[in-house]
Amino acid sequence: MFKLVGAAIIIIATTWAGFEAAKKLSLRPRQLRQLKVAMQSLEAEIMYGHTPLQEAARKLSKQLTNPLSNFFETFANRLKSGETTVKEAWDESLKKIWKSLALKQGEFEILSQFGETLGKSDRHHQQKQIMLTMAHLEREESDALERQGKYEKMMKSLGFLTGLLLIILLM
Repeated sequence: MFKLVGAAIIIIATTWAGFEAAKKLSLRPRQLRQLKVAMQSLEAEIMYGHTPLQEAARKLSKQLTNPLSNFFETFANRLKSGETTVKEAWDESLKKIWKSLALKQGEFEILSQFGETLGKSDRHHQQKQIMLTMAHLEREESDALERQGKYEKMMKSLGFLTGLLLIILLM
């Protein structure tokens, strides 16, 4: 009886771990899509709305879901305080929420580089930087979708099969 309960616990735990790994694979493309939408909205606010950066970030925080809404809210608050540069506010906000994102180091570098150019030039140059960032995010999204397609099912199966292997080894 205890062996069956133990076996069930092992199967549940390893299957859950496999599903969590698969979840990260599906979150990454979704978050990259949200980032692209955020960049498009930021571009519209800057180019057509002539909205100040702090106000544009505040609007974005209301449009997006967590954790990206937290990122833009933190960014807007740091800009509002006026004690920091745009780049520092961007980097601090990015570092604050990075662990809650399912993104990779490459995406961090893309966003960090974008933060370096943000607010430093005229609207047209800023638009070019946004377009460049969106192109990089597009490339990362296609990679994320490819990885999700390849590995998501495998992760789920691997979790369950690992549990079975453990049970066989322990019996």
